[in-house]
Amino acid sequence: MGTVSIKEARKAYGAVEVLHGVSLDIADGEFVILVGPSGCGKSTLLRMIAGLEEISGGTVSIADRVVNDLPPKQRDIAMVFQSYALYPHKTVAQNMGFSLHLARTPKDEVARRVDDAARILGLEKLLDRYPRQLSGGQRQRVAMGRAIVRDPEVFLFDEPLSNLDAKLRVAMRTEIKALHQRLGTTTIYVTHDQIEAMTMADRIVVMHDGIVEQIGTPLELYDEPANLFVAEFIGSPAMNIVEGRITDGQFVARDGTTVPLGQTRGAVEGQAVKLGIRPEDLILDDAGLAGTIITIEPTGSETHVTLTVAGTDISGVFRERISNRPGSALPVRFNSDRLHLFDAETGVRLSA
Repeated sequence: MGTVSIKEARKAYGAVEVLHGVSLDIADGEFVILVGPSGCGKSTLLRMIAGLEEISGGTVSIADRVVNDLPPKQRDIAMVFQSYALYPHKTVAQNMGFSLHLARTPKDEVARRVDDAARILGLEKLLDRYPRQLSGGQRQRVAMGRAIVRDPEVFLFDEPLSNLDAKLRVAMRTEIKALHQRLGTTTIYVTHDQIEAMTMADRIVVMHDGIVEQIGTPLELYDEPANLFVAEFIGSPAMNIVEGRITDGQFVARDGTTVPLGQTRGAVEGQAVKLGIRPEDLILDDAGLAGTIITIEPTGSETHVTLTVAGTDISGVFRERISNRPGSALPVRFNSDRLHLFDAETGVRLSA
């Protein structure tokens, strides 16, 4: 069983604590992504699971076995790094089977596992090539094959796509997701790219400053962010935030613009709040709020518009073709069914 359980995990470098009691349970066969900005502690947590960083406090268990004091080779994990870390003087087949040779696995068993992994990854015709003869995507597949041949309980990926160009990242994203669906191996994946997280994960763990902000499915995080940090981090373009107060059951922005709420979602009269609205939840409406266009970015299927509404610069994504020029008026309405309210002081989501 490739379950992973992290209980109150802490990491400190001297007097500086960088992970503050992280707890997380990952089911067998689950694809979980740790996401957050640089310095949030996601790679440190992954390295603690792998045994590459000492654990200052708490426990890490893999397959119901506490592994705090076990070296990496005894944890039954396989890791794919940001750099491919391939031996330049060894062929693809030799790179993929190297860890098995170190473990004194019989040669016929090594050949069988390498062939199986090559078939899964489409590397059958490349087994005799050297890394210098491969593209970036092919090298990353070899690194993945090296992990697959070990048949581990858990795969660990540390930003494996960050060195690839944008088009190849999309292709490799699909390959990794398809690979997980075929193998069913528990996978923990670290990235700072929330698009990768949204498109690949069964569940996402959003981290910030060494703590877990929220855990949930991609759509749970998108539709019901627990706080302002998650709301602004998940989604591209980011959620728009407008500051104001609750007055007579309505949201009143700092410039006096009123937005009907339908319900106050737990806010009280006079409370300082921040109103969140996703860019795609703006609706063109001649009777809507006054807006002034700053920039227009047509992408073909959609038009991205930056405009000033309620004294705040916000983004809108529209299916309509917009011919207005920058500086001209563009009245919009906020979809009242898709509004989010957050406490202005704590940033916590307010719910009805």
